[in-house]
Amino acid sequence: MSATRIPPPQPAQRVGAAPKKSEQPTPDDGPDFRSQLHAWLESHRASLVDSLRRLAKQPIGSFFTCLVMAVALSLPMGLALLLENVDRLGGSWQRAAQISLFLNIDASEAEGEGLRELIAAMEDVEEAEWISREQALNEFQQQSGLGEALKELPENPLPGVVLVTPKEVDKTTLEALRLRLAELPKVQQAQLDLLWVERLTAILKLGERFVFGLTLLLVMALLLVIGNTIRLHIENRRTEIEVIKLVGGTDSYVRRPFLYMGALYGFGAGFLAWLVLAYGLGWLNAAVVRLAGLYGSDFALAGVPLADGLSLVLGAVLLGYIGAWVAVARHLNELAPR
Repeated sequence: MSATRIPPPQPAQRVGAAPKKSEQPTPDDGPDFRSQLHAWLESHRASLVDSLRRLAKQPIGSFFTCLVMAVALSLPMGLALLLENVDRLGGSWQRAAQISLFLNIDASEAEGEGLRELIAAMEDVEEAEWISREQALNEFQQQSGLGEALKELPENPLPGVVLVTPKEVDKTTLEALRLRLAELPKVQQAQLDLLWVERLTAILKLGERFVFGLTLLLVMALLLVIGNTIRLHIENRRTEIEVIKLVGGTDSYVRRPFLYMGALYGFGAGFLAWLVLAYGLGWLNAAVVRLAGLYGSDFALAGVPLADGLSLVLGAVLLGYIGAWVAVARHLNELAPR
């Protein structure tokens, strides 16, 4: 018998196992961009949720902190809105700053009307009104109470007048416009009450400076309020922060929840300030409408525009963020593990 050749033993293979692939070395590139972005977003989400949860645990304290900030925010914003509403009375101010053009006595009705049309077409002019000699005499008789005496005059001594309403109430612009109008034909004199214009401009400038100064003071006060509030939160979590830094937590990781907390305080304060301004202007508007009605005017205060309200909320969020950043940066070195 011939001996049977026995094959050499082969390595065992588990039933159902996947076939082995040839192992090739792969470059160690670390986590890809998508993983890093997901981890970054998850960290921010966790910080935001944690900040909301901590604020919800102290609803009364959080509300009153936002309310104090809202009052500080609503003061300068409210004054600015009042100035804008007063500025809507520009039509009345423009009429107070009208330029009166007294024409020559021999100027006819047609020449006066033609001059009015010429002036009304100018860029710096809002409106031009022609008052004839007869109309001027009738108005003077009614307002002066000298009607009977004026009837004894042999002829009408009053000239025709063109009342020019400018677009801008500015001393330099008005003076330049007055000089240009004075050179027009048939114009004997161009009169402008510059003293009233100066007073009006000074009042507006004073109001703008007052609002600007008050805004700076209250912004600094808001930063102090936010900084002190965040400092208290840091002190309450001092042990937790020290442990986080012991296990390798970075400064940005420690800082992140407090920045979200400051932004949330700012958002709540901005929203409350918006509500306070809307209610305050509505409450004040009733008295303004009643007063304007006594003067035969339909003037009413405008509410808070949507753009201004959104700007108020965004500005409050930014202030809360900056205040929290300053507070955390100031105390972060003190929280280094010992």
